[in-house]
Amino acid sequence: MKDTQILSTFQELASEPAAPAVLPAPLFNACQVGVALRAVLLVELVVAVAALFGAASLADWLVRLALYTGGALPATVVWLVVACASRRLLLRLSAAGQYVAAVALGGLSGLYGCGLLVMTSLLDMPPWLASAASGALLAGALVGALALRERGKTPAATTARLAELQSRIRPHFLFNTLNSAIALVRAEPARAEALLEDLSDLFRHALVDQGESVTLGDEIALARRYLEIEQVRFGERLRLDWALDPAADAARLPPLLLQPLLENAVRHGVEPSPEGAQIRISTRRRGANVVIKVTNTVPAGPGAQGHGVALDNVRDRLRLLHDVQGQFRQVFKDGLFQVRIEVPA
Repeated sequence: MKDTQILSTFQELASEPAAPAVLPAPLFNACQVGVALRAVLLVELVVAVAALFGAASLADWLVRLALYTGGALPATVVWLVVACASRRLLLRLSAAGQYVAAVALGGLSGLYGCGLLVMTSLLDMPPWLASAASGALLAGALVGALALRERGKTPAATTARLAELQSRIRPHFLFNTLNSAIALVRAEPARAEALLEDLSDLFRHALVDQGESVTLGDEIALARRYLEIEQVRFGERLRLDWALDPAADAARLPPLLLQPLLENAVRHGVEPSPEGAQIRISTRRRGANVVIKVTNTVPAGPGAQGHGVALDNVRDRLRLLHDVQGQFRQVFKDGLFQVRIEVPA
């Protein structure tokens, strides 16, 4: 199986130590690219609207927009850089303390932007108070919106987790695995023992809280165990192709993210086909990003691709962890189904 068959559809784009006192959850993370983009977009929209007041013509509005942007954009960048650099200090504050600090930093950033315009002699009467108030107000609005988004992660992540567990601990998968182990006990006891060990590892990872993220290397190791179990069941009908880049192993993923993709590949590719199917798992580091692909052949017939519930689950969990830096795409072409994931390295 070669990726070139469907790549044209895509645009390449140990035990933990005892924890100290629990710190408050962060209201926002200014180090994320998505947060920076939202902050700049919010400020530019406000500046564009503010420039309308008093503008006599389109040319006058453009001049005012350029003037205001000259002070607002550097102030926004300063706010983002300082908030990101002081993230550890902010985590030591309560939620209210973080909010107050962000608003105060916004006021100082507004003064900084006004000072830049004064230094360039673009303002005869600098609006110091208005600049500070505007910076504080924008910072407060942005942090409030980001805090609501962070708060919304908890129920969404919990729902995704429950759906993931339901997908993983399917009774038929458990029964099929145990039946395979029983069949091997007398003929190949060592292989039966290995099969049960793999099953134990799968359940251990499914039932133990892994935290917000795990490494891609850990996900690949778990995927190997799952596919080894299914290999016993399907034999030569399940053909595997691994193309792994060790440089990509450190990338972070939500726990158990690859598992539903592989289950889909087995369920919709191998199970319905007497000839079986080929599944290809590839990882590759490309600069600052890591690309992960899961590709499988799909037999012809209605409903071969399923309903996409597991795929939507994976997409949502990826977005919660990496925001705009995480990309998820899927395509079905010429009897091949591929999921392509891109995350920061």
